[in-house]
Amino acid sequence: MARYTRARGSLALITLTHPPVNALSAAVRRGLVESVTRALEDEQVKAVVFCGENGIFCGGADIKEFSGSMLGPSLVPMIHNIERGDKPMVAAIEGVALGGGLELALGCHYRIAHTKARLGLPEVTLGLLPAAGGTQRLPRLIGLHAAMELITTGRHVSAREALRLGIVDQVTEGGTVEAAMELALSVIGQPLNLRRLSLRDPVWTPDVEAVCDAALALVKRRSRGAMAPVACVQSVRAAAMLPYSKGIEREKQLMGTIFESGQARAMQYAFFAQRNAGKWSLPNGAQWNNTKPRDVQRAGVIGLGTMGRGIAVSLIKAGIPVVALEMDAKQLELGKNAVTGILQRDAQRRGISPPLDLLTFTLSFHQLRDVDLVIEAVFEDMNLKKRVFSDLSKVLRVDALICTNTSGLNIDELAAVIDRPPLVVGMHFFAPAHVMKLLEVVYGTRSSPEAVATVMALGKRIGKVCVAVGNCPGFVGNRMLKHYLDQSVFLLEEGATPEEVDQALEEFGFAMGIFKVADLSGLDVGWRVRKASGLIGPDVDPVKPSRWRLGRRYCPLPDMLCQQGRLGQKTGRGWYVYESPGSKEAKSNPEIRNFLEDYRHKYGIEPRHITSQEVIERCALALANEGFRILEDGIVASPEDIDMIYLFGYGWPRHRGGPMFYASQVGLSVVLKKLEHYHRLHPDVPSLEPSRLLRRLVAVGSPPIQQWRTHLSNLRSHL
Repeated sequence: MARYTRARGSLALITLTHPPVNALSAAVRRGLVESVTRALEDEQVKAVVFCGENGIFCGGADIKEFSGSMLGPSLVPMIHNIERGDKPMVAAIEGVALGGGLELALGCHYRIAHTKARLGLPEVTLGLLPAAGGTQRLPRLIGLHAAMELITTGRHVSAREALRLGIVDQVTEGGTVEAAMELALSVIGQPLNLRRLSLRDPVWTPDVEAVCDAALALVKRRSRGAMAPVACVQSVRAAAMLPYSKGIEREKQLMGTIFESGQARAMQYAFFAQRNAGKWSLPNGAQWNNTKPRDVQRAGVIGLGTMGRGIAVSLIKAGIPVVALEMDAKQLELGKNAVTGILQRDAQRRGISPPLDLLTFTLSFHQLRDVDLVIEAVFEDMNLKKRVFSDLSKVLRVDALICTNTSGLNIDELAAVIDRPPLVVGMHFFAPAHVMKLLEVVYGTRSSPEAVATVMALGKRIGKVCVAVGNCPGFVGNRMLKHYLDQSVFLLEEGATPEEVDQALEEFGFAMGIFKVADLSGLDVGWRVRKASGLIGPDVDPVKPSRWRLGRRYCPLPDMLCQQGRLGQKTGRGWYVYESPGSKEAKSNPEIRNFLEDYRHKYGIEPRHITSQEVIERCALALANEGFRILEDGIVASPEDIDMIYLFGYGWPRHRGGPMFYASQVGLSVVLKKLEHYHRLHPDVPSLEPSRLLRRLVAVGSPPIQQWRTHLSNLRSHL
């Protein structure tokens, strides 16, 4: 797994050989130890060059080894031996040097990178810290501020940025290994102590305490409840204040604390789940991922509101020419200015020219006649979307795909208005569409495997995490979200305040509590949806708290706020108050407390104390319970797909793995008992009744989440 060869007479070339990314598996580490020993003992070898096979240096540790016993040589002493070697050690970095790969390079005395290489220490994204000396060597090389930022975010840097920061000594556009050999030959015989990072003094600065305290406050605010970023700060702090030998011990202690934690397991689960997201079998046994997608060379976008603008930007940034259509000249001009503005700001930030030549703006459907695929992003109204589909079918090529950015409308009903239902697929983007990573790819009963494959490939091309989902009201994300929202307002009815609910959710790990999110989005968004669904309106009787609507308990509190003109940030008042125009700072709203007290008094509700534990249990477990029902219904292929939807579309904290993984960590039998308890207390909330699948899984011994699929095999897919 590490190939040893001689080059240029006096050089040893050690090549990592473990495709696809030359991860540091036990076999690779063993090969490295043997090869380094051989090079150091060979008197004819004067310097050593490390490289990776197939143009990739090293992608880091073999994550699959984390779940078992770690066999083979330890990375820490191996890198120490490389650094202590009495012959120059040069890392030739191509492709990537990530995690343990970069730590290996930091153990070398010199580093040279190809201009297209990427470097970083992303362990924090797996719930870990760089524990092979990364938190001790990198600060000693590039300084406290820069190292703290890279380690606590896990951000990758380009070779050019790495050169500017001082991580690498040279950047080359040509043959990296050849350049590394030239560098190695040029430094033979030179003193090496100054190049050994572990011998450098701690990275002390007069404001070291202030820098570390500020970094700690930042990661706690940015990654609420996550252990790994905090551990990273503490370990880098050790590099700033302790000699290397003490710092490496602190690094080891901190790694030991978080390595076996539930958070680390959750984030590693999320890593592998993201890799597998979207694998799906169609009802006829075919798989979209075994079907060749079409090449989309030109796309259309209809509607230049918030969603349409983001979709157009996503396509353009991927190099796909776009015809953007609006039905009103004023809206077209507004949309044009918004899209070009986003692209210009992005190009300025990246130091390139904006690709405005790929954009065509029009009021005419006939301009779409040559596109391969069109994405409809008009207002969420079935009749309006049907008219658009009908107009499209008259001008598009007969083989052009027609996609809709609906967040929950019936795909089959839309497809029925045209003569090509197999070419209709849903593309549910999340706002802002050019930023949010999730794309729910929705197919109906007649969507063809080729159409699904094409949309999945397009989603990947524009940088989205794509999950194929079935056609049902709300699809997956919004179908589950409805029950999360319901529980939050029921808790207000029963005695909680918006602040108490939001604080519990934020301490759990959400970046924003549900009522802050509602204010940010605008309370009128949900109000319009509830009106359209018949939940409220002039023909609906006044609501009492115990009344059901459409088969479930209904709480009118959000509707009552909207009726009073409290629509959130846009009006300065919602669940919170915003003191100045454009302010995003949510402050407690005394009027809401009076509003809730009056409401409870009017309907005879005796308020009670709501604990943060109850908030989490009812909100999170209601989500998971509906996820089990979605699995029963065959709407997604696996619980991992549900978790990816919530991680990338709804802000579920990554260190909790996703609602389905969270249920598995809590324990399925515990989840079942909790739901049974809450359903007994609230029999008018059918969503709290435990699902059939949950009961079945508990009955067979609560298997790990990866085995849940086997208990779905006898359930007929609804697709």
